[in-house]
This record gives sequence, C-alpha cells and structure tokens, in this order.
Amino acid sequence: MKLASWNVNGLRAAIKKGFWETVRGLEADVLGLQETRAEEPPPLPLEFAEYRWYWNPGQRKGYAGVGVLVRGEPLSVAYGMGRDEFDEEGRVITLEYEHYYVVNAYFPNAGRGLPRLGYKLAFNKAIEEYLEGLRRKKGVVLMGDLNVAHREIDIARPKQNVKNAGFTPEERAWLDQFLKKGWIDTFRHLHPNETGAYTWWSYRFNAREKNIGWRLDYIIISEDLLPHLQDAYIYYETYASDHVPAVAVLDV
Repeated sequence: MKLASWNVNGLRAAIKKGFWETVRGLEADVLGLQETRAEEPPPLPLEFAEYRWYWNPGQRKGYAGVGVLVRGEPLSVAYGMGRDEFDEEGRVITLEYEHYYVVNAYFPNAGRGLPRLGYKLAFNKAIEEYLEGLRRKKGVVLMGDLNVAHREIDIARPKQNVKNAGFTPEERAWLDQFLKKGWIDTFRHLHPNETGAYTWWSYRFNAREKNIGWRLDYIIISEDLLPHLQDAYIYYETYASDHVPAVAVLDV
C-alpha cells in the first residue's frame, strides 16, 4: 500500500498547475489532501476511473477542508472526530482497512502572532485521544499537514523561527510527547540525519529555489506497523502547490 499526503493549498489552483500529473507520478493507493478549499471534489479524469473521492469540506467556504483519493474502496469511512469545534472546519477523514485505519488530518495553523495557538493545542489533544481510541482496535496511520516542524533539522532557519507559528516550543513539545507514546515518524525513522528535507516553502523570496523550507507534512504510524514499513520519502517532482507530498509504503 502506497500512501501519500499532500497539502494542495487550494485544489482548483493546484489543478491548473499540474495536480493530475502529480497524481499520476505518485501512483498512490491512498492520497490524502489537505487545504482543499472546495465544497466538492473535481471530476475524475478517465485514467483515474479506478479511484474514488471521499470529501470533508467543512462549513466555511474556501477554507481548510480535506479529501482523500483512494484506489478501490475502504471498509468504512468516517468524517471528523465527533468534536464540533474542530469538525466544523473539515479537518479529518478516517478510512478503515483490514489491518489499520488511515487518518487524513489538516492540523490548524497557530497563525501570525499565534492567535490560534490555544485552538491548535486543543486540536492536538483531541486528535491524540481520537487516534489512541482507534489504536485500541488496530494499527493506525496518521497522514497530514501537522503545521509544525518537529526539530531543528526539519527547518532551514530554526533560530529565526522559534517564536513563529509551526516552530513554537509548545507545538514541538506536543509532537515530542506524542511520538514517545509509540508513534513513528516514517520519514525521520528511515532518514534520521537527512538535512534539507522539507515539504513546504514560502512563495516569497525564491524560498524553494534556495531550499529555505520547513518539513510540515508527515506520515506517522503506530509502532505495531513498523515491521511493515518499506519506504518513506518526500516527492519533490511537483510545483502544483507550495507543499510537496510525503509518501510511505507499507507491505500490508
């Protein structure tokens, strides 16, 4: 099973910049999208007829939203976490497969000046509880834009960003403690010392060309799935968004 996670920064705009070419290149069985910002999914081109959409746009038009493009059909699909204050923004879709759940999530951004830091930390706590509930049943894959660079190796300019959204001590501390509870960051597990490995770059100041980036996008697995992890990497061959996809391959 090849899983990919991608913040498309507005799906309509991404389609104009090569979205379907990227889907073709990824060849993913499950492609989780974040920040879709669309009420409905686009029609599937004929070559992707074996895929189907699952969609959670949230209540506010043109904001947030998640979708999953799936080859075949999961056992079941659930939308949200059962928490209205988060579910109204369309941030979570869960697919159930035989051996594990796949949770596609778009974590809140704390915002410039951190006005939503409290909301984000509350979301983090809520989704952790949700994931732990799923893990009591079977393995879990969490994919998504977590809107945090975990360690200094995951950001080009750590010292300049320590007080900025996505690199605050509070956000990083949450991810630290979460992973210590038996969750595996697939990319960093297989590439523990790789530097310059980012998934997001600002559109300003030629940041991508200079590789001044952040690793904000993750595929995290419960530790029971670790023996099944075959590969994890960042897919750089696209410019359809300011993010690029994170990819992981499991043998189940």
